Amino acid sequence: MSGARVTVTYTPQNHGPTDVPDATVRLTASAPLADAQTLPDACLRTGPRTVTCRTGALPAASVGDPLTLGIRLAAATTEVTLRLATAWGGGPADHNPENDRHQVLVLDTGDTYYF
Repeated sequence: MSGARVTVTYTPQNHGPTDVPDATVRLTASAPLADAQTLPDACLRTGPRTVTCRTGALPAASVGDPLTLGIRLAAATTEVTLRLATAWGGGPADHNPENDRHQVLVLDTGDTYYF
């Protein structure tokens, strides 16, 4: 995070036991996003604080391709909370939905955060 710019890289993962034909991940920021955003083709703005991205197919026990997106906040801030959650899992039953949601407080320190 730097001022009003936050860069997020996530790598989708399917712990199994079945293949996921497609999935959608939702990134929600605690602060409003700027009106204009430049997002990867797999992503779209879905709300004042939300971006949703398609992961593609995820075979059981596999890791998908990393996706990096830079989002701009409506105003510079010293901190923002980012929540990343599965919005749609392609149909198969999820036997561990607890690992579908992650949250991190990002401070404007220039540091890289992992979660």
